[in-house]
Amino acid sequence: MSSQKKITKFGMPLIISLSVILGMYVQKTLDKKPNSLSSGKSMYSSSKIESLIQYIKTDYVDTVNIQQLEEEVIPVVLENLDPHSVYIPKEDFQAMNEPLEGNFDGIGVQFNIRKDTITVIKTIAGGPSEKVGVKDGDRIITVNDSVVAGVSITNDDVMKLLRGKKGTKVKVGIYRKGEPDLIPFTITRDKIPLYSIDVSYMIDNNIGYIKLSKFSRTTFKEFQEAVAKLKSKGMSKLIFDLRGNSGGYMDIAISIVDEFLPADRLIVYTEGKSRPKAEYKSTHRASCTNIEILVIIDEWSASASEIVAGAIQDNDRGQIVGRRSFGKGLVQEPIMFTDGSQMRFTTARYYTPSGRSIQKSYENGQDEYNEDILNRYSKGEFLEKDSIHFSDTLKYFTLSGRTVYGGGGIMPDIFIPYDTLGESEYYTKVNRKGLEYTFSFEYADNNRAELIKYTDVNSLKEYLDRQDLLSKFVVFAEKNGIKPVKKDLKISGELIEIQIKALIARNVLDNEGFFPIFQEIDNTLKESIKILKE
Repeated sequence: MSSQKKITKFGMPLIISLSVILGMYVQKTLDKKPNSLSSGKSMYSSSKIESLIQYIKTDYVDTVNIQQLEEEVIPVVLENLDPHSVYIPKEDFQAMNEPLEGNFDGIGVQFNIRKDTITVIKTIAGGPSEKVGVKDGDRIITVNDSVVAGVSITNDDVMKLLRGKKGTKVKVGIYRKGEPDLIPFTITRDKIPLYSIDVSYMIDNNIGYIKLSKFSRTTFKEFQEAVAKLKSKGMSKLIFDLRGNSGGYMDIAISIVDEFLPADRLIVYTEGKSRPKAEYKSTHRASCTNIEILVIIDEWSASASEIVAGAIQDNDRGQIVGRRSFGKGLVQEPIMFTDGSQMRFTTARYYTPSGRSIQKSYENGQDEYNEDILNRYSKGEFLEKDSIHFSDTLKYFTLSGRTVYGGGGIMPDIFIPYDTLGESEYYTKVNRKGLEYTFSFEYADNNRAELIKYTDVNSLKEYLDRQDLLSKFVVFAEKNGIKPVKKDLKISGELIEIQIKALIARNVLDNEGFFPIFQEIDNTLKESIKILKE
């Protein structure tokens, strides 16, 4: 449905909700008796919105639930302002805020639902479940004496059952291989950290790697700890991977950039109609001035990610590698309502130090805006840098005079296309059914006793290299309806096998196992390593 049709459909409540957005509340009727005109009435006050609300409350033919209309229509109002002003109902606020706050209350397990059963993939180190003896690979069969296996349970159902306020208790019945009966545990819920750094490790003796998934309240502390760890291992160069990072808190992004710049360098500035220009500059902190930095971005790197990439690029501090970023450069301020709901309301735009607006255009409406990434792909932007055309009116200059372009998002200094190497019809079929994930989970589950002997990724990979996993996977895939194709396996065999090893390693060592193995088929990361070495 188009925005115009939505406004027509919700005409009356749209006006009502505008009064809420603008902070206009119902006022008392004027003491003066309204003048009559024909058989109608005059307006109650000089504001049409205030008058309409009062008329609905006093004279409308039926009783109207104003609060319900507000809940339905406020999102429509905001949608017609810009793509990133949003309304968050009270019941959704906690779930949406948890990733940015960096913790939630729960029992401390990573889980998957396999064969209609909740399977513990990983217990959080030091968390409530690990403390009472829950182990990786355990199946949760009952929760508070209710059976939760074989009842078509969903991820949302599991969250509702296992999450709860810190200090509250939940009883679970665990099936563990080799044990004849369910093992009962009573788990006391506690604060569970949500980490924003997926992984940090040394690629070689000089190059460190940090992959960041979001900019939350805990991110800067995590970043400092990761950098300190890598520097202690000899890091002199850093690959900072912001692919898929949709953003978060602006002040956290500024703090991270501040670690790399000398004092008094512009990092970002914001400006809006009712918000004067505000500049954010580097301080004297700069603990990473001697670290060479390379930032990786892609089409899903947005907001705070783009602040970091833009600041590093415009200050000529390091190279930006990958593909053009998303283009989300609007500043939202949170506005809380008395019922516990929240509005994230756009008040300004982000600008890089050279003056580029990060925000891409949304003049042609929400539909076109939402389809922008798909349109980029269709035009070949993921594969060819030359498919992107810039106007000279969008030309800007870095601190040293290098040309960069505006128009939405950050264009990398070095373009690396989307990697299609190794893809075949056979690979597409097994990938669509998620068979690599299913096989890897079942292999790790069936061989856990052997796999947990390997406590570092190098020894685990050496073991997996000897297991002829590709042949075993081909048999598994055929049992699941996908016959092997010899020519396709020549094209895709290595890709599939490395993915499987990485996924098995994730089931054993979490991301510290996954990423160092997956690195072998990550073309963008491999090119980034090559750039730093050269």
